[in-house]
Amino acid sequence: MDFTPDADTVLMQRLAGGEDLALNELMSRWRERVAAFLLRMVGDHATAMDLTQETFVRLYTSRHSYKPVAAFSTYLFHIAANLARSQARWRKRHPTVAIEDEQGHPIHEAVDRQLAPDEAAVLHEKTVTVNRAIAALPGELREALLLFTVEEMSQAEIAKTLGCTAKAVEVRIYRARQALREALAREKR
Repeated sequence: MDFTPDADTVLMQRLAGGEDLALNELMSRWRERVAAFLLRMVGDHATAMDLTQETFVRLYTSRHSYKPVAAFSTYLFHIAANLARSQARWRKRHPTVAIEDEQGHPIHEAVDRQLAPDEAAVLHEKTVTVNRAIAALPGELREALLLFTVEEMSQAEIAKTLGCTAKAVEVRIYRARQALREALAREKR
């Protein structure tokens, strides 16, 4: 496969060459997207911010082994997804108190401050409902769905990120959407 280096690949090459300031540029370009992905994966803002920092620490420590065979985002989100999976395993072994709704699902706030109060309340309720349904998905379905819909990665990129086939990604996205439809239909009743 012929791969043309993009700006991020060039930054990684500069980083591997000893130019540590290239990491700052990569962080400013990718921090928000990685943090948003991790927030949706772990459901806790503080943990997502910690994992975002850890993602870039891991990116820095692996700078010499980086090979630009795919899009940089594939490599970066692979690191972030692995950290989110590790965090989920750790949480299962070390339960803690988190901010949750009545059913025990993590709360994500996404209210537009420009809306009228009644519109904001309706949007908030919808957001809580959708976030609850996403949080209830199995991890592998949630990862594939978020990378596809939020990060707008292709199925091939997601497959590389998650270490599975593109067909498996397609099936995971399909199953995640089906599960969300069913969960949201139950909520309306």
